[in-house]
Amino acid sequence: MLTMESHVDNILNDLRKDDFQAYMLTQFTNVEYISGYRPTSFAFLIIKEDPIIYASKMDMELAGNDSSVEVREYESFDVMIGELKSEGIRNMAIEPTLPFSTYVKFRDDFKIDSRTYVDKQRMIKTPDEIARISKATEIAQKSFLQLDILNNGGSEKEVAFDLVRLMIENGADKESFDTIVTSGSNSSLPHAIPQAKSLDQPILIDWGAVFEGYCSDNTRTMVYTEGQQEIWDIVAEAHDKAIKAAKPGIKCCEVDKVARDIISDYGYGDKFIHSTGHSLGLDIHETPGFSTRDETVIEKGMVITVEPGIYLEGEFGVRLEDTIEINRKGKVIGDLPLDIS
Repeated sequence: MLTMESHVDNILNDLRKDDFQAYMLTQFTNVEYISGYRPTSFAFLIIKEDPIIYASKMDMELAGNDSSVEVREYESFDVMIGELKSEGIRNMAIEPTLPFSTYVKFRDDFKIDSRTYVDKQRMIKTPDEIARISKATEIAQKSFLQLDILNNGGSEKEVAFDLVRLMIENGADKESFDTIVTSGSNSSLPHAIPQAKSLDQPILIDWGAVFEGYCSDNTRTMVYTEGQQEIWDIVAEAHDKAIKAAKPGIKCCEVDKVARDIISDYGYGDKFIHSTGHSLGLDIHETPGFSTRDETVIEKGMVITVEPGIYLEGEFGVRLEDTIEINRKGKVIGDLPLDIS
């Protein structure tokens, strides 16, 4: 089983292959992934033979309790740079998300290039990570089923609020992204913001919970007319066949093509305006994803969403989403029926 120590060892091997002496991380979830400690202010994790975290004074107690890596209190960039140089570090990899304002502090003292070593580690989930994603999904789906969507007389905003409240009451740390409750013509907006208006038809809800740091993600669309049902059926076919196609050894883009071809064959290819899915974990969007350009070969242990959709501008939209764990094939996490109308 992969552990935090093995993640560090794997990254050190990558550093040696690419002739780097250290790797600097500041993204909170990357720091947490490697050390177990999630910053609340800022932190610099330097992966080297003896990894170290420079944490803010506000976080020293938290980091001391949670981190598996040595922690020092951050004093200044000059002190940190001086300590690294005193260890003979002259070149360093950085994560691509490092803020430019931070990069300029280091560029004069080190030879720097960006690498995605942690992303590569995070693509394959451990059994413990999958268990947390599964629990987050269980909480989110249970909460969804407790909603009295049609009979509560509430607005989109109120339904979204109720769903978040239920997830927290059922054990979630928080919602994994801003909950989407949208209806009527607004459902043609993939990332619609809930409005202070009564629910219309159809109703699209995209939601997720966080449990012990790990995210879940589902979408369901409830339809009410023959025309809406026709679109729902097409999206459901794309959803089911994409899940069936996902298995180790094939490329992510090939799964996207399965869903996209089905929707295109029905004449709605230009109405499917996003990728078929994305990985998730500590972040709601991780790599790889089921997109037209992602040629990552699927491996056992990956966790990726499948969420095809059709969006008819000014009319309505339908999206259906589940999260799958890759084992010998794609297995849906959770047991919420696709059709909940």
